[in-house]
Amino acid sequence: MAALAGWENFYVIVGSSAGALIGLQFVVLTLIAEIPMAGDVKRASGAFATPNIVHFGAVLLVAAALSMPWHGIAPAAIIWGMMGLAGLLYVLIVIRRMRLQTAYSPVFEDWSFHVLLPSAAYATLVGSAYGARSNVSEALFGVGGAALLLLFIGIHNAWDAVTYHVFITKAKQDPGPHD
Repeated sequence: MAALAGWENFYVIVGSSAGALIGLQFVVLTLIAEIPMAGDVKRASGAFATPNIVHFGAVLLVAAALSMPWHGIAPAAIIWGMMGLAGLLYVLIVIRRMRLQTAYSPVFEDWSFHVLLPSAAYATLVGSAYGARSNVSEALFGVGGAALLLLFIGIHNAWDAVTYHVFITKAKQDPGPHD
């Protein structure tokens, strides 16, 4: 489809970045697995770590779907619209998990990057799917923006989680310098 032709490089870059970041998340989790965890960390990881993989996976799926040789925009729009709806439902799950976990008290930045911004990205996918019927070019910019937003949300949240574990959790475990 001609409208998607100009987006090929964008989705190759974004999709491969998302795939690489998923792999990097597994490496990081393996490296910090030896840090003793206390409290409600399992529930906290469902609220703060798992969404990163979901967002990176969503970006990878959007990139794959839009790299397929469609004959029209409707099938692709249905896919990214369904992903947007699924993402919005997932954000509700994340809200519930954030409220139930007791290992960490979320601050405004956490609510922004785990709820507000992902909701905006997934809602943009839904809106772009609807808008694709009348203006494919603008809809594709919406999808591209949503994919980039999810990628940057995942990067921010992954960095935030790693620094928390390294500087807060590990610091609580280390008794300090030995004299």
